[in-house]
Amino acid sequence: MPLDKLASSQSYLHCSDQKLSERSYRLGHQSWTASNLFVHSYHDEIAYFTTRWDALCPYIDVNEAMLRVAPQPLLIYALPPESEWGHPIRDAYGLVAVREEGYWTEGRRARKFKELRQKHRRFDHSVQQIPGAMLTAKDIETWGSEHFARYEIDPAEVDGFLDYVSDLDLLVLQVRDTEGDVVLTDVSIILPERGQLYGSFCQWNPAYRNYSPGLYACLLAAQWTYENGYEYYNLGPVGDFPYKRLFINQVEPIYSLALCPSDHPLMLDPSSPLHTDFLSSDWNRLERKSSQAWNPMDYLLPSA
Repeated sequence: MPLDKLASSQSYLHCSDQKLSERSYRLGHQSWTASNLFVHSYHDEIAYFTTRWDALCPYIDVNEAMLRVAPQPLLIYALPPESEWGHPIRDAYGLVAVREEGYWTEGRRARKFKELRQKHRRFDHSVQQIPGAMLTAKDIETWGSEHFARYEIDPAEVDGFLDYVSDLDLLVLQVRDTEGDVVLTDVSIILPERGQLYGSFCQWNPAYRNYSPGLYACLLAAQWTYENGYEYYNLGPVGDFPYKRLFINQVEPIYSLALCPSDHPLMLDPSSPLHTDFLSSDWNRLERKSSQAWNPMDYLLPSA
């Protein structure tokens, strides 16, 4: 059966088969069961589902086994670029190609980086590379609880993050003032197979807003990427975050999937993420069109 037909068939509705619901699955950096795969999300009062890796993890692998046990409507963001599935949404990953010639010496960027370093020069800095398998939800909450509350990140998504990094290392950057108060904590996933550092979340102290701690965290992470032999620092989606224009010099499509029954309110509401993120021609379609046009200049933010 063609993939497009599979996407709308009964086999992709939430599976009630007891054997499938109890089974554990593993794919790439992810593991799941039918009961912990999805997270309840909402657009106004309209309920839909995302995966437990959605908020904090990049490059979500998807296969038929996953879709068979997942409920709909289901939105899966950020499939790997090498996957045969998924379609570019109206956003992009912002990348720092840290070894690109002239990156660190470009006039405006170099001046801003110098200013950020000057502002934080008297503060204490710590850098930790920690195996994800050693961490607990309590550790993650210690670093990011305020950030999670602000962005309504579900505890199930913290569990998904721990699952994803169970065979990876994390980079944890922390800056403290002279009294020992935390100025910022930045947590990134090290992805050796992609030569990449992915920025998962950053929590900074609003008392230091004038120091631009969020920008400084990005600078520290990009510098670490360069000094440790990696090629890219991935700042995640760029669309709603204009501050990233200071850093990024490349962008990458965010390939995603939208599976939704035709009579569902999510499909009928023009302000829903189904409409704002996806082209209607990509709804309920799995296989990627190799000929689909994607212009990076639509997403690459100017540096000034």
